[in-house]
Amino acid sequence: MRKPLRPRRPERAPLARTLMIAMLPLAMAACTPTVQMAAPKEPITVNLNVKIQHEIYVKVDKEVDDLFSEQGLF
Repeated sequence: MRKPLRPRRPERAPLARTLMIAMLPLAMAACTPTVQMAAPKEPITVNLNVKIQHEIYVKVDKEVDDLFSEQGLF
């Protein structure tokens, strides 16, 4: 049995083939990513406009409170 014949592709013009070969490196170079690292021109400022409030609650035993109130600390 014979194999069926495949249809032939039409030949491209030599100029078109040359242009495609010449443009392939250009297309590959255009797709490469570029990463740049540069220091900022202005200094970095951090605005810490924060209001801090705290309350401390001390629970003192009644005997210790009486001791300090009668004799003082020393």
